[in-house]
Amino acid sequence: MKVAPTLEGGLRIDPETAEDWYILRAILLDANGAETDLATRLGGMVTDERVAEDWRDFVVPDLRESFADDLNQIHAAIETAAAFPKDGASPIWITREDAFSWYGALNQARLALEETYGFGPNPESDTSNYQPVRHEALIRSQFYCALQSFLLRYAL
Repeated sequence: MKVAPTLEGGLRIDPETAEDWYILRAILLDANGAETDLATRLGGMVTDERVAEDWRDFVVPDLRESFADDLNQIHAAIETAAAFPKDGASPIWITREDAFSWYGALNQARLALEETYGFGPNPESDTSNYQPVRHEALIRSQFYCALQSFLLRYAL
């Protein structure tokens, strides 16, 4: 997979193999992979009972909708590129307008992976005893982090 900045201030992602497409589609799977959705988990962090009920009733539903919108937007971008290749290529274009949604979706995926696998502050300290599924999740998490870095540098 190649990721490059565009002259307009965005990114172009060129998936080259079936594995590249799998990793891109895994963003959605990983973001939705935690037992509890991110909006609910964030709402659970509000412990002051004076505001917790209002937070759960008013803020959590809006967060859930916003998070879902981000995931739906990148899902559409990935599947559109996969379904309609131009000149044998299927680039995914991330414009400045799309960058926040991509960043948010990648963040959702990374947070869900962290909750599921508990990589901790230094996940590479000893990967020798990782099971293959956990090791693959770590690689995806690191890719998502790298893509977020590209977004911060070139699109946001």
